[in-house]
Amino acid sequence: MSREELNKINYFVALISVFAEKHGISTQEAYVYLQRYKGLDFVKKFYDVEHTFSFENTVEDLDAYCARKGGMLK
Repeated sequence: MSREELNKINYFVALISVFAEKHGISTQEAYVYLQRYKGLDFVKKFYDVEHTFSFENTVEDLDAYCARKGGMLK
């Protein structure tokens, strides 16, 4: 596994944890929610930009994106 791939994996793990904490849900629930409402696809597509923001800013982006896809967490 390349260093870049490992960095992305670590980023996604940390991001899911921060998302879960913000919403008071488990990391498993956060992962399922982000998968269902395409939030992880969004971050994967825009990783080059999103990883330069704070986790808090990226979680706000995820909140807005998932809400547009039908998600109800706020």
